[in-house]
Amino acid sequence: MVISKTKTPKTLSNSRKSDKKREEIIRVAIEIINAKSYAQATMVDIAAALDLRDATLYHYFHDKRTLAYACHRSSLERAQKLLETSDETGGTGAEKLRHFIRNLLVESKQNGSLLYLGDYSYLDSAQRKTVKQWADRLQAVLVRFLNEGMSDGSIVECEPELVVQLLLGMLIWLGKWARSINGLTIDRLMNAIEIFSFRGLER
Repeated sequence: MVISKTKTPKTLSNSRKSDKKREEIIRVAIEIINAKSYAQATMVDIAAALDLRDATLYHYFHDKRTLAYACHRSSLERAQKLLETSDETGGTGAEKLRHFIRNLLVESKQNGSLLYLGDYSYLDSAQRKTVKQWADRLQAVLVRFLNEGMSDGSIVECEPELVVQLLLGMLIWLGKWARSINGLTIDRLMNAIEIFSFRGLER
């Protein structure tokens, strides 16, 4: 009688220590995927940046797609917390928006960039659905801030959905490219955003 041999998936590490290591892997993976794209980033690249063997990563994530999905979830969780804090702080629509943008810059400096959400086609269908629904909910909060601002007079009349896309695009690319500016600080970034996004360039 022939006994068929089937590969059993590796058991993932599951402890407080492994949770901390998993967070560290996610942070580095986000940086590498943002810089290289998902297609070009490899588990070898991510492991090397952590001074690990790539085989070690598979104790925490089954494969690159699973890791990328964890990166998306982590980024969405972080953004959601920032939006909730800004909403709870209160104030005008413009004040909530400013609060969110500044806190996003501060949080990203402390904890690393958020994963670029413009493309997640490499995820499986269930993962894509989760990411899209979650991202849509968060964008709806930003749209609400703009609508509140138009109602309370702190924001000019505009198309909130379109403005939100422009703001998110600006914040994403700032995270990718603005670091090359010498002596860059949160205050310098906020001053530029204040002029460009809130007051406008035209005198």
